[in-house]
Amino acid sequence: MDGHELVERLRRVVGDRWLLLDAHDLRTYESDGLLQYQQVPRLAVLPGTGDEVRECVAACAQAGVPWVARGAGSGLSGGALPVKDGVLIVLSRLNRILEVDLDNGRVCVEPGVTNAAVSTAVAPDFFYPPDPSSQIVCTIGGNVAENSGGAHCFKYGFTTNYVTGLEVVLPDGAVVTIGGKELDPPGYDLLGAFVGSEGTLGVATKIWLRVVPVPEATRTLVAFFDSTRQAGEAVSAIVQAGIVPGAIEMMDATTIRATEEMAHAGYPVGRGAALLVELDGAEAECDAQFAQVTDICAAEGSDDVRVSRDEAERALFWKTRKAAFPAMGRISPNYFVQDGVVPRTTLPDVLVRIDELAAEYGLTVANVFHAGDGNLHPLVCFDAAVEGQAARAEELAGRILDVCLEAGGSITGEHGVGVDKRKHMAKMFGEDDLAAFQRLRCAFDPEGRANPGKVMPTPRLCGEVPGVYRQHPLEAAGLAERF
Repeated sequence: MDGHELVERLRRVVGDRWLLLDAHDLRTYESDGLLQYQQVPRLAVLPGTGDEVRECVAACAQAGVPWVARGAGSGLSGGALPVKDGVLIVLSRLNRILEVDLDNGRVCVEPGVTNAAVSTAVAPDFFYPPDPSSQIVCTIGGNVAENSGGAHCFKYGFTTNYVTGLEVVLPDGAVVTIGGKELDPPGYDLLGAFVGSEGTLGVATKIWLRVVPVPEATRTLVAFFDSTRQAGEAVSAIVQAGIVPGAIEMMDATTIRATEEMAHAGYPVGRGAALLVELDGAEAECDAQFAQVTDICAAEGSDDVRVSRDEAERALFWKTRKAAFPAMGRISPNYFVQDGVVPRTTLPDVLVRIDELAAEYGLTVANVFHAGDGNLHPLVCFDAAVEGQAARAEELAGRILDVCLEAGGSITGEHGVGVDKRKHMAKMFGEDDLAAFQRLRCAFDPEGRANPGKVMPTPRLCGEVPGVYRQHPLEAAGLAERF
């Protein structure tokens, strides 16, 4: 099948309206939320059903053309970056909630359903715990691809803890169902392999999720400290006391200033750190533990603890925290967001080291993160109009990941590897580990056409000698001759 035949076949599948060939239209999809990486696809299709997704993937397989699945494009690792002269399969039209079964705590959705829409569909008695800051726009399909987390994942877990089944289109166009409504089906844990695979094993067209009852009570506070070290020590003290908050989030002085300008929550600009702590569960337990948390914050140096008086104030606290990324645009024309993880007990020392690196590079780094599980989101601020600053910011972001690894952590907690962090994979994994990853990938995608160039530090051919890297021929050829 040549390029013209592929285009016509895709046109028959989705129709003229949902086949995009014009360069102006395609620029909409040139990057995800990490704007540092951009690539305009050769064409994009917007299928409206799972069967249309299957036909699009099968057409690409028969034409020998790579493809990338894309959801809302809110990812922050370049995971949905298009492949030059490849096909972009945009899943935004698959946005239906197919089944709500609250008796069994299950929901079945298409991949284009937003994260927040799931909780809305099961309210007021149930909710869906994984809650990325972008939850009003990010989609469940993307959450599955990246194993997304969020503020409440310290207590409740990540996406992988809530996916019970998937309908998947494999890279050859075959359709399989993995798992189902039951939480722990027999057989190999292919769900565990697929969730977090970043679109390299196939594309999900139906997703069964577990939802949980809304807790009886919720208590929320914000405590202000003079330094992130004090706030970090408070986090460790809270957890060591046997308290498991529903969420425990930290913002540094730079982030407080930016978010206050946007949310106007009355936060004291100039304080070194803000610690947002939310407890939920049985009312008596919440009340008792909330008093403990307040005492711990005071003991660790907080002289300003604010308890939400009602749901409106609690919502304002969370609005302020979730405004952190967009608010950064008020203090910097550009920023490079990272996503490293460190052991919780190392937080104070790691934050000091990040400040030292920021001073070394002459750049500002704002820190906002899920403190309970040590998932850092350092925002490296820079001005792309100043020559060399963008490259310096990217280098600094990489140095911060090195610090995370030195502390015994990881290069990513929830944003995924994508394009951005694949060069760091060999720092965390040995050749045997990477070869094992490759064997799994090749079992699903022997031709290497599903989201090529992502995750692995250098593309490999299936069946080649483990440990020997070479450029994949699909990338080397550019596939320009196919169109």
